[in-house]
Amino acid sequence: MNPKQQAAEAAVPLVRSGMKLGLGTGSTIQFFLEALGREIAAGRVGDLVGVPTSERTAAVARSVGIPIVTFAEAPILDLAIDGADEVDADLNLTKGQGGALLREKIVARVARRFVVVADSSKAVERLGSAAPLAVEILPFAEPLAVRGIESLGAQVRVRPDYRTDNGNLLADCTF
Repeated sequence: MNPKQQAAEAAVPLVRSGMKLGLGTGSTIQFFLEALGREIAAGRVGDLVGVPTSERTAAVARSVGIPIVTFAEAPILDLAIDGADEVDADLNLTKGQGGALLREKIVARVARRFVVVADSSKAVERLGSAAPLAVEILPFAEPLAVRGIESLGAQVRVRPDYRTDNGNLLADCTF
């Protein structure tokens, strides 16, 4: 088992029957959902619902037996679990390379408890040193947003032909 999978599976015992879960996006969360699905199938945990941060996560959650709900049905989440792009020694982190950053932040905000799952490959001395900072941009405001971010000293690259699940653009920003 690789370290990413080990980290993801270590979060599964935090889940209790009856919880409303916030479900992050990314390869680490894929491992978490698969492991949680095995717990559901074995009958060790159940009666869960999830608010996913992406359509990709929603599909995986459904496939492992987690019903998907909206904030109308679950305005407060018991637990949200997500991965990170980078984590520094003070546990500051960046997220969003997978393109679900806006939804991830909303889900984290309404969770009573937010847990980040990351293995040692995500550790950096300085944020932004291993991966660019992802920023979600409204297409309507792209020129304004790019200029504004560049004025902060960043090199901005808007991902061509990419739209978030919200229909927005994703910019990779290197400082």
